[in-house]
Amino acid sequence: MTHRSLDRLLRPQTIAVFGGREAARVIEQCQRMGFQGEIWPVHPTRIEVSGRRCFKSVSDLPAAPDAAFVGVNRISTIDIVRDLSAAGAGGAVCYASGFREAIAELADGADRQEELVSAAGAMPILGPNCYGFINGLDGALLWPDQHGMTKVERGVAILTQSSNIALNLTMQMRGLPIGYVVTSGNQAQTSLSDIACGLLADPRVTALGLHVEGFSDAVALQRLADLARRTKKPVVILKVGRSEQAQKAALSHTASLAGSDKVADAVLARLGLGRVETLPAMLETLKLLHLGGPLKSNAISSMSCSGGEASLMADAALVSQMDFRPLQEHQLPRLRAVLGEMVTLSNPLDYHTFVWGNLERQTQAFATMFSGNYALNLIVLDFPRADRCNGEDWMTTVEVVVAAASLTGARAGIVSSLPETMPETVALDLFEKGIVPFSGINEAISAADIAARIGASWHAPFPQSLLAISAIGESIETLTENAAKAELASAGLRVPKGCVARSAVEVIDCARTIGFPVVLKALGIAHKTEAGAVALNLGNETAVLQAAESMPASGGFLVEEMMPDAVAEIIIGATRDPVFGLCLTVGAGGILVELLQDSAVLPLPTTTAHIAAALSQLKIAKLIAGYRGRPKGDFRSLIEAVAQTAEYVAKNAAILEELDINPLMVLPEDQGVVIVDALIRRRR
Repeated sequence: MTHRSLDRLLRPQTIAVFGGREAARVIEQCQRMGFQGEIWPVHPTRIEVSGRRCFKSVSDLPAAPDAAFVGVNRISTIDIVRDLSAAGAGGAVCYASGFREAIAELADGADRQEELVSAAGAMPILGPNCYGFINGLDGALLWPDQHGMTKVERGVAILTQSSNIALNLTMQMRGLPIGYVVTSGNQAQTSLSDIACGLLADPRVTALGLHVEGFSDAVALQRLADLARRTKKPVVILKVGRSEQAQKAALSHTASLAGSDKVADAVLARLGLGRVETLPAMLETLKLLHLGGPLKSNAISSMSCSGGEASLMADAALVSQMDFRPLQEHQLPRLRAVLGEMVTLSNPLDYHTFVWGNLERQTQAFATMFSGNYALNLIVLDFPRADRCNGEDWMTTVEVVVAAASLTGARAGIVSSLPETMPETVALDLFEKGIVPFSGINEAISAADIAARIGASWHAPFPQSLLAISAIGESIETLTENAAKAELASAGLRVPKGCVARSAVEVIDCARTIGFPVVLKALGIAHKTEAGAVALNLGNETAVLQAAESMPASGGFLVEEMMPDAVAEIIIGATRDPVFGLCLTVGAGGILVELLQDSAVLPLPTTTAHIAAALSQLKIAKLIAGYRGRPKGDFRSLIEAVAQTAEYVAKNAAILEELDINPLMVLPEDQGVVIVDALIRRRR
């Protein structure tokens, strides 16, 4: 894959603008932000645009521009892009619509997009159908509209497929220093991952926020994650579409568990990319990452002068992995001495108002709290309205937080419970002082959670590259249960001793050979329990014959040994995600699959450590561990079975379409695990 350099396009010294009204707006925005480079308007009939001399064509320009904003119709856009590429320009923003996004209205939309990509050749283009970008570090804007950004020396970058969302984000009043806002449009040539890597290449960028409607390339996403980790610039992603499901195979339980969104969650976690739920959460997370990067652990502290606020903080952490770790022994006497006997010493801490407005005592209290080796120390503080109230004591508290952080070297943030009670002027001041200004309690906890997860991921070794093997073949065959089990047995997995019978009479001979009691199943039926196509614990010939005669069994029968009672039943499956390929799913199996929806996705390839961690997070893990005095399950054999399944899937990734082991019976300790039912669909 060719990765075009975006340096000249994103950080231009010379800008050419094509068109009328949109071109004038681009010039205006560059002038307002103080762009110091050359701007060259191009128009075939005009003498000047926005007071600047106009050139008639690309060939008339003084030199090949670093960047060009092409704000003309779609047909002319293709011609101009071709001329720019031939002249050696650094790149172009294609503003026009009417390409692949409009294929429902314009039959030639897809063809025009292919023509545009061909015209661009080696020159990078953004779009078509996009606003372009704002470079707030250099004051370079290929942006035909107003916006809310100001010039900064360093800051975060935000990248989105939506021009309107980009515009909205520039209007934030949360104090976040934004270095870039970039829109990608159709991504006809340059993908989101390519743009993201280009943004991370700027040493002034501290972190990246990505709003994405979907991923198109797992390899490119991995490249972005690797670059983020190498450059120590964390990436957070807001991916919309949690309700989407991957393509479902009607025969499989696994497909219902491993929707594309759940797979995306697992892949992002594997790659060390944070995932946020909302735009406000993305902005608040970027604030924290901008000031100091990921957190070293999930241990946090909180202080407020209200029990209600302390409760809100504690409740917000319940849906995260953040830990309000108890106070350490050395903190207790010092806090007691400063705060008095009436304060309950805990974390979160309600310090009441006994030291409110007292700079010396408040600093002692806060510094003591900050000395607990927490990854982040939070102070809940809602600022009063400046037009009606006196905020002097609140600013004293700000001084205290700054002093306590300086004394202890701890990371700190001030959290307003309401977004509007963190004024932009205060937020900007806090950033200058190295204190994170959080707008919203839930958003602050979410930001800390994501920063801690990224930190933990970066602390571990670099993950293995994702399994990137394309499927081959067209038609798909479904193996019989017996054939599927034979495949898995050859991979080292344990299956029951069994025998295939073609008639009700033959099942008796099979049962005698295996030995009673036996299990009888009708072949060729997907969900056997629901169809009455399975009978358990048949202890004699009569019972076997009666069961066979009552089953719908046009495909014959499978007779197997009856396995002992299991501690738990597990599902192991693999489905082919449209973007990320084959991923493994593990979870509560048997009849509990849809009932509990207790599952985890493991991107491939995986390790025994990742498998053990995923299994330990399942609700059913308590049952395997010996719930309320029940026997413990063979957890070690379960891990080994999942690892063997993962290896089988990886080896057969080119032809395997779907795998469904359900249930895998987890027997008591040291007795192993055994596959009771299995489905394999593969390409011919």
